[in-house]
Amino acid sequence: MIKSALRPAFARAATAARISPAVSNTTYRFYSSETAAQPPKQYGGKFTVTLIPGDGIGQEIASSVKTIFRAANTPVEWEQFDVSGFTVDGDASLKQALESLRRNKVGLKGILYTPVSLGHPSFNVMMRKDLDIYASVAEIKNISGAPARHEGVDFVIVRENTEGEYSGLEHQSYPGVVESLKVVTRAKSERIARFAFDYALKNGRKKVTCVHKANIMKLADGLFLNTCRKVAEEYASTGIKFQDMIVDNTAMQLVAKPQQFDVMVMPNLYGSIVSNIGAALVGSPGIVPGANIGSEYAIFEPGCRHVAKDIQGRNTANPTSMILSSVMMLRHLGLNQHAERIEKAVYDTIKNGTKTPDLGGQSSTTDFTLAVVSAL
Repeated sequence: MIKSALRPAFARAATAARISPAVSNTTYRFYSSETAAQPPKQYGGKFTVTLIPGDGIGQEIASSVKTIFRAANTPVEWEQFDVSGFTVDGDASLKQALESLRRNKVGLKGILYTPVSLGHPSFNVMMRKDLDIYASVAEIKNISGAPARHEGVDFVIVRENTEGEYSGLEHQSYPGVVESLKVVTRAKSERIARFAFDYALKNGRKKVTCVHKANIMKLADGLFLNTCRKVAEEYASTGIKFQDMIVDNTAMQLVAKPQQFDVMVMPNLYGSIVSNIGAALVGSPGIVPGANIGSEYAIFEPGCRHVAKDIQGRNTANPTSMILSSVMMLRHLGLNQHAERIEKAVYDTIKNGTKTPDLGGQSSTTDFTLAVVSAL
């Protein structure tokens, strides 16, 4: 039996599923130049963006972005908040950062530390839920000059950010017995499925793959899968193909033949696992950019959510994932020329052999940053 303390959460989920407005009318905020939603307003010719460097290597890779933006004369001003998951007062700074994000609508963020087993809930998850930033997008793509296990890899992971195994509803029903509740709603499943198909349509993608475990979790993942199937029917006339794949088979297929994937849509936990497999396929989590998109707010952050505490302060971190995430942000803001200029400089830098240790090179974070500046 579900404890009474958890019943309100189920009631909220059920109510949302019943009374949510038709998600087909939702206006999505894409970072592509074809976004339907308008970017935030410029003041004095510049955009104000919330910057949360994050823990571990966060300050180092955020500094790299700021240096490159200055060199490229990018019309962006930062409101920086040094939120940390390591500090007991992180909650207060997190609230200030959230207020800034509500004002600015756009943020660039590193990864915040989350204690294992004990301690506070994940600030990363809390932020996405609080702002209803429901769609996580990670781009898994080969970069010329970066050694990789496979070539020709170019797929996008669309991950539902706000429910599933990350619902945060756990309780001990009896000493030594813990129940963790996975919440899946039709409304949020439909919303993320539409996001995936709209993304494919706007970005010239050809196929959407739904990743699930509906053979075992027949109700929860069954709802997610069947909702994706219904949405796919509405996009049949666009020529976008649809397929579904069980998550464990997906893991094998990614390792064996990743070129078969284009856009992948999945619940929260599977997205975390698949994005890390994807990073290994293309060479490093340090080259995987990402974005978290909602109907009103957008936060851009590395696609593989690693704090990298072990290399903090060594000046060896690869800032590429943060730089390319900021490039995605610039496209979201409509600053396409600045985005293309910085993106090309990053790709040229790696191709010409300036690489950090994770890519088999010997360049420091500073060396790499200065090489990108020189390539602008």
